[in-house]
Amino acid sequence: MEIRNVGVAGCGLMGGGIAQVCAQAGYRVMVLEMEQRFLDKGLGAIAKNLARAVAKGKLPQAEMDAVLGRITGTTVVVDLRDSDLVIEAIIENPQAKTDLFGALDGVCPAHTVFASNTSSIPIIEIAAATQRPDRFVGLHFFNPVPVMQLVEVIRTIQSSDASVANATAFAQSLGKKTIQAKDRAGFVVNFLLVPYLYEAIRMLETGMASREDIDTGMVLGCNYPMGPLTLADYVGLDTLCAIGDIFFEAFREARYAAPLLLRQMVAAGLYGRKSGKGFYDYG
Repeated sequence: MEIRNVGVAGCGLMGGGIAQVCAQAGYRVMVLEMEQRFLDKGLGAIAKNLARAVAKGKLPQAEMDAVLGRITGTTVVVDLRDSDLVIEAIIENPQAKTDLFGALDGVCPAHTVFASNTSSIPIIEIAAATQRPDRFVGLHFFNPVPVMQLVEVIRTIQSSDASVANATAFAQSLGKKTIQAKDRAGFVVNFLLVPYLYEAIRMLETGMASREDIDTGMVLGCNYPMGPLTLADYVGLDTLCAIGDIFFEAFREARYAAPLLLRQMVAAGLYGRKSGKGFYDYG
């Protein structure tokens, strides 16, 4: 199946990035948000990202204009009816995702492939809300999408070979490197990453080391580009907490239980970079 029109549900940090790279690869993109204010913010962020590339001489102005011309925003689900592929990138909440795909299933044609960008929820649980589980896969991008080269392709027990092949070829057409993962909570990267971030938070919580020393230790000792607490702020502490809840429900292992300090910070509205303060202050 040839993919020409891509629907992207969500125009936040992840959804906006996905919409941008799709448009830059030549696809026509319809991006959906629940409210106009969120849509305006997301589209504005895409324009700013492209403008920075133009200012640095990495992108011609004409190409920026062409990319923006291939992106259309909407707050109406039915406007995604012409999509050959729909990628969902909304909040990490199973009910919200199944509600969305249930609605999309009723408006998109039979050939449309559905994909979720979930970082932790088993894909089959979302696919079950539709009448096309054979045309449902996971496409897990990484933040920031225009920069990060990896996409995890997740096959469920019902995904067809054709759907997996189409989704893989699509991700590669965006200039991404793909890996395949089984359909289990966390897939490959987050299954390894989340316990690591939680252990760093527990180290801080118990006073084993300062936040700066924890981060510096991993940057200089392991040659990581950023420390775990900095990375947690970048991911979003609310998102990190939600992922852990899903992991713990799936595996019932203590290493996947969100640390008390993390829960307290989320309750206080300290989500990291997106709220202006987390383990570090970004004000």
